[in-house]
Amino acid sequence: MPKPKKGPRLGGSAAHQRHIVANLCKDLIHHKSVRTTVTRAKVVQPYMEKLITKAKKGDTYNRRLALRMLGDRETAYILFEELAPLFAEREGGYTRIAKVGNRRGDNAPLAVISLVTEKLSPKQAVVREAEKAAEHAAAAGATDDAVEVAEEAPADSADATEAATEDAAK
Repeated sequence: MPKPKKGPRLGGSAAHQRHIVANLCKDLIHHKSVRTTVTRAKVVQPYMEKLITKAKKGDTYNRRLALRMLGDRETAYILFEELAPLFAEREGGYTRIAKVGNRRGDNAPLAVISLVTEKLSPKQAVVREAEKAAEHAAAAGATDDAVEVAEEAPADSADATEAATEDAAK
């Protein structure tokens, strides 16, 4: 986990900041979105991304690391059993921060940090496959023509991606 930064912290001490971050992570896991200040949202985001990555791995060691951070078995269960399958095909970018204006009392900037649970669009998946095919062809020492064919493959067609992969393999 990232170490607390030196200088001004969220709450006063490093221990208090760890509690604030852990509580925000728990609320994010339970409610899928949390309204908080922009500063707190930006601090919580890398912690939550790493927790979800640990949940996707799913082994005992990563479960213990998550329990150390969260301190709650119920929350860890939700993270590993319910949320991890939602992010199975996503390689990162599990959270999003949206600014929502200022708080009425002290005019602090507010944001909503939420989990991105939407499925990847088919177009994104095809583009990712085409990029992987182009990288594989370049790594295999294919000619420049095969790499150009792989780069020129239309993003909407999986058949064109397969054809580019076959040309790159030859």
